[in-house]
Amino acid sequence: MPYARAWALQEALRRRILEEDGDDTLLLLEHDPVVTLGRHADAGHVLLSHEELRARGVEVVTTSRGGDVTYHGPGQLVGYPVFRVPRGPLRHLEDLAEALRRVCADLGVVAEWRPDPAGLWVGRRKLAAFGLHVSRGVAVHGFALNVDTPLEAFGWIVPCGLRSTGVTSLATFLGRAPALAELAPRVAAAVAEVGGRRAVEVPAEQCWRQLPGPGA
Repeated sequence: MPYARAWALQEALRRRILEEDGDDTLLLLEHDPVVTLGRHADAGHVLLSHEELRARGVEVVTTSRGGDVTYHGPGQLVGYPVFRVPRGPLRHLEDLAEALRRVCADLGVVAEWRPDPAGLWVGRRKLAAFGLHVSRGVAVHGFALNVDTPLEAFGWIVPCGLRSTGVTSLATFLGRAPALAELAPRVAAAVAEVGGRRAVEVPAEQCWRQLPGPGA
């Protein structure tokens, strides 16, 4: 899915919560290749020119989340919890990280949450990245779990501004990672369990109706 479409959907869902007391919604998806720059990003951490990235089919987007530069693309499970965060953004991040940690542990990969820089780590290698934007108590953006992501893509940037550490994936440890379609329900169940929520699967078409305008 293109990054801009997912971002627009998150904001539409957030408006629904704020204006109509809508439900918290977790979006789980896979992006077309994109490099995103957070609110505190150093543009120098994008190592290729925009023209070189476009030639590789990679979009560059400046976004509203916190943090620095990261990459999204095929083989990566991206989660966007459009959630109320009554206990604050840090606890929200900790809950998301705990959910991913449990899923990874069930697969045989032992990872740990570190708040600075925010991520799920295996040793000195980052397995999942996190970033948020909170407005009026409702968060958007979320996490990106490297499942079978081609890690060479992270060589086009300085991921999260970290020069002395690496990026890893579930496939690196497992040899063959589960398909994203199989992994997504497990992640959704874990997010619901950690947050004390009841998970109800919603067809994608129902989410798209939140987008304004024709052909949304």
